[in-house]
Amino acid sequence: MATNYKNIRFEVERGVATLTLNRPERLNSFTAAMHADVRHALARVEAGVTAEPTVRCLVITGAGRGFCAGQDLNDRAVGAGAEPVDLGRTIDTLYKPLVLKLQRLPIPVIAAVNGVAAGAGANLALVCDLVFAARSANFLQAFAKIGLVPDCGGTWFLPRLVGHARALGLALLAEKLPAAEAEAWGLIWKCVDDAELMPTVRRVAEQLAGGPTRAYARAKAAIHAAGGLSLEGSLDLERDFQRELGASHDYREGVAAFIEKRVAKFTGE
Repeated sequence: MATNYKNIRFEVERGVATLTLNRPERLNSFTAAMHADVRHALARVEAGVTAEPTVRCLVITGAGRGFCAGQDLNDRAVGAGAEPVDLGRTIDTLYKPLVLKLQRLPIPVIAAVNGVAAGAGANLALVCDLVFAARSANFLQAFAKIGLVPDCGGTWFLPRLVGHARALGLALLAEKLPAAEAEAWGLIWKCVDDAELMPTVRRVAEQLAGGPTRAYARAKAAIHAAGGLSLEGSLDLERDFQRELGASHDYREGVAAFIEKRVAKFTGE
């Protein structure tokens, strides 16, 4: 299944939805129009979780030589002498809904970072559950260069992923972080050779699309909630999720496959 959009490409194959940001001449930087296309595609992903064709994993990547350079500043009248722009409204209407939608999707979300990931583009990748990056890619918290703070969830994700000191260094100095170093810091899951990026991501995405989807969703929810819970609260949440999943088809199938020494055939139910 493929759908025509102006600013993105979107297709579903073998349970994997692939959303490609497609403004390569602008390093896939965001405009309001691209936000609208992404919003529409994500609504289709959400609907496809329980419809046909079933969507059980989402991959986000960029066309051309970059993943996403953040906000396209040419999309607004911003500059010397221009009237002030309400950037808070931009956050409320565009970026905040995007971040929350991605984090709350009940399926695994993979970012395939194929080049520069800057500003909101860098943090868009960090919203995803797994981040694979080409060795030539880099991450840049570019906000300080234009007098802003990290957005698109950056101030929330960065200290949790790399710690207070490194988060401040990335935010204040606005220096490029190569993919290999991002992996070493724990900012991303894995750095791979450029030619291996999409084959690796496709292989992992198909593996996840064939896995226990409800268990993945509950694992995501539990890990996201853990930062605001006590140990006892996390234990209680684990209890509730295990109670639910213990009655699922996939749990019964997983146990049966283990006992019978065969590969489990999960349906996501």
